Amino acid sequence: MPDVFSFRCFAPLLLSLPAVSALAQPAATAPVKVEAAWIRASVPGQTGTGAFMRLTASEPMTLMGLATPAAAVAEVHEMKLEGDVMRMRAIPSLALPAGKTVELRPGGYHLMLMDLKAPLKPETRVPVTLLLRDARGAERRVELQVPVAARPPAGMAMGSASGPHPGHRHGQGRDQGHSHGHEHGQGHKHSDHKHSEHKH
Repeated sequence: MPDVFSFRCFAPLLLSLPAVSALAQPAATAPVKVEAAWIRASVPGQTGTGAFMRLTASEPMTLMGLATPAAAVAEVHEMKLEGDVMRMRAIPSLALPAGKTVELRPGGYHLMLMDLKAPLKPETRVPVTLLLRDARGAERRVELQVPVAARPPAGMAMGSASGPHPGHRHGQGRDQGHSHGHEHGQGHKHSDHKHSEHKH
């Protein structure tokens, strides 16, 4: 009888051990390594700016979008030269091959924050959530606190947007056919379909 009594007393503890062990396991590593992330500072009256970083996925991933409380609209954009016109447009997704670093930079792929809710000041941080999908179709998220700066961090390429590019034109998508001469980053105005001068 003492043996049976002892087993009954300790059985609930034994059954609970796997759950305790699971809780003690280290948290899963992020599906994407994020380096040199920054958002270009804005000024009062500026409605849009760019966010840039280097992304390296540990497995095949797709960047589906992003979210931030700092802007009413946040999209993945690309810029490329078509003839003598630089076009910028929103894209639905961006492939992140396993082990290959994808750089989001001015003049190429980047994240666009539009309809800013307040000016983004240097030496502050902005919460940004990257929305990802893995090869199995499962959705993943990476939560970031991205620093705001007037210039990119050391080692981060400025890309082709380091100077003005006359005659830029938004291509297909949200801003189809809206031409504008600008430096990247100083606010898009989507309400009246015009674009002010901006820098990414």
